[in-house]
Amino acid sequence: MKTYDLVELSARNLRESLLRNSLTTLGIAVGVASLVAMLSLGIGLQRLASLRLERSGLFDTVVVFPRRGMEGFGPPRAASAAPPRPLDEAARQEIARLAGVAEAYPEIRVPTEVRYNDKPFRTVVEGLPPSAAETGAMEGIQGRFFSKPEAMEAILQSDFAKGLDSKTAELIGRPLTLVYAGSVSLAKSGPGSSQSAPAGKQPSPRSDRREPAGFSAVRKQLSLTIVGVTESQPNAGFERFGRARVFVPLALAEKMNPPQISALLEPAGAPDAGPAFTTLIARVADLKNIEAVENSIKRMGFNTFSLQDATRNLRQFFAVLDLFLGIFGSLALAVASLGIINTLVMAILERRREIGILKALGASERDVRRLFFAEAGAMGIAGGAAGVALGWTIGQLINFGANVYLQRQNLPPQTIWLVPWWLVLGAIAFSLIVSLLAGLYPAARAARLDPVQTLRYE
Repeated sequence: MKTYDLVELSARNLRESLLRNSLTTLGIAVGVASLVAMLSLGIGLQRLASLRLERSGLFDTVVVFPRRGMEGFGPPRAASAAPPRPLDEAARQEIARLAGVAEAYPEIRVPTEVRYNDKPFRTVVEGLPPSAAETGAMEGIQGRFFSKPEAMEAILQSDFAKGLDSKTAELIGRPLTLVYAGSVSLAKSGPGSSQSAPAGKQPSPRSDRREPAGFSAVRKQLSLTIVGVTESQPNAGFERFGRARVFVPLALAEKMNPPQISALLEPAGAPDAGPAFTTLIARVADLKNIEAVENSIKRMGFNTFSLQDATRNLRQFFAVLDLFLGIFGSLALAVASLGIINTLVMAILERRREIGILKALGASERDVRRLFFAEAGAMGIAGGAAGVALGWTIGQLINFGANVYLQRQNLPPQTIWLVPWWLVLGAIAFSLIVSLLAGLYPAARAARLDPVQTLRYE
């Protein structure tokens, strides 16, 4: 039997029992719609969570710190071992050039006294890079982000802003004063230095070795303008001095030059190559590069920390969630497959004479099986396409209702239900496979009919 004849005959047979075949196809459509709705919910939630986490700045960053900072937690370093590499500007530039690293910047947090309307408030100030403007923490910000990298401007965290003024919107454009301790490096002393030791005292061993003499803390203050108020915490590093409540441009925070403990722990004889950082933040362009970037930084002689394990556990959770949602969604499709079996079995009883004539005219058992498979496949494809359309419509209605509710709660709209193209193709293919499997028994039964007995049936 030619393919054209097979398609024409199966289409005619489907049209003859239009109501019954339509109801069977509708059952398949409902099953596919439930499958698509369940899986699209899991996919939408996973995408929503992933985007929020990526934009939070927590999961696409690697925190870098010198190995000297961890020596107190492990065995002592051998006397002959080389000193740890300092985390200085040269190291920062080298990390920024690594493959997969979008940017590298120091984590600067400064304990300060904030003065607003001549009232003091103790908090922590943190420097933000220009890329922080694209993070999720800046969504819905009152006001704006910093106008330029070194602007004398500040962004306040919402809870802290409410402590200054219950009407946070009125803070925008108001002046703010920061009082903090800035570090000033002490001059090096030693043989040949213009600064000699006090009378009656011998130069210290550090001075003899021409090592940095340390730093002194000097009381300083800055006058800033409040330009924004944000709800979230736009940071990704360690909260060494507590949670930051005031944010300034990173370039401005570096100029504040807060005291760094690492300045007192420089290796003996280290050249004065600039300040050493306590912590660096390396932001990667793609979450897939986290592990490779960490390994590269460790080979440079630094310790690292990231939340890669947490993202791995998150992906595992959503994989299990999608599996269970798919199983529950497939139950309705399994029930629909019973409808296909019932419809085709009834077709055998009604078309015994037709089957006998076909076999008497030379149709083989394979041709009869192909005929019933074609009818089952046609119902599967039509039901799968209708089910995908129905599932997509359900998702759009739920997205619309959810966004209406979120807007009433003064929250930004979100895409909760997501139907990617691969789910559309996969659902139709799965529907076709289930339909063909459901047609196995009716097709085999029809192929085994004796043409003599079928012609005597009526």
